[in-house]
Amino acid sequence: MINIFNYIDRPSPIHRLTGATKLVCLLLWSFASMVTYDTRILALMPVAALILFGVSQIKFRDIKAVFWVTFVFMVLNNVMVYVFAPEHGVSIYGTRTVLLTIAGPYTVTAEQLFYHLNLILKYFASIPVLLLFVCTTDPSEFAASLSRIGVSYRVSYSVALALRYIPDIQRAYHDISQSQQARGVEMSKKESLVKRLKAASAILIPLILSSMDRIEVISNAMELRGFGKGKTRTWYRARAFRAADVVCMALCAALLVLAVTDTLVRGTRYYNPFI
Repeated sequence: MINIFNYIDRPSPIHRLTGATKLVCLLLWSFASMVTYDTRILALMPVAALILFGVSQIKFRDIKAVFWVTFVFMVLNNVMVYVFAPEHGVSIYGTRTVLLTIAGPYTVTAEQLFYHLNLILKYFASIPVLLLFVCTTDPSEFAASLSRIGVSYRVSYSVALALRYIPDIQRAYHDISQSQQARGVEMSKKESLVKRLKAASAILIPLILSSMDRIEVISNAMELRGFGKGKTRTWYRARAFRAADVVCMALCAALLVLAVTDTLVRGTRYYNPFI
């Protein structure tokens, strides 16, 4: 069974950070990647993300499925940008260096290629950190961390339930798929993609019904235990902030400050090597 957006337990320093720390770092990192189009900063961020993956001991096979989905989406996004705005890079950088003429308005310019490079770097700067957050954050500890920084424990527990529910859905999908195949429904690579998609769509109804049943069981159990009656609650997996948490948040904040300062000083979000 392929695990997607699932917590993966590893004995790493990143796993030992609190969930709130990783959420703050994710937000600061994402804001930094959105603010700037400076290629020099964007080129450093994927390198740092790869180093973090190495430290976290998360293997490529653990995120392979999500990686390929993201890669396909990235390619489609770049293709659509070029199809609908083949001169967007020219309008941004103010110069036009034609490398190849295709047909009509479609020409390959150095400026457009450089703009697409920045788009690709943005994907590789932000997506790995998001995957790292999901794969290294224990839902129960994350809920306790959110409550610790002032988030309502009802909201915190809802977030924890949502994160826990993702692997449950995957397991349910896998079990239903195995049952369908035991009844003769072919879903392997031997069949065409269209037939496999039709067979997969047939799983949706029993998956939805089983999910609704599971939601009702959890809701009844929480109601019977008086969840939400008190103003506060205790947390079994609560952890205090340590020096490593403060250092990580400070580094990510420094990255955001660097991106914002670079934009303000140069008066533009874009690094222009053509002038």
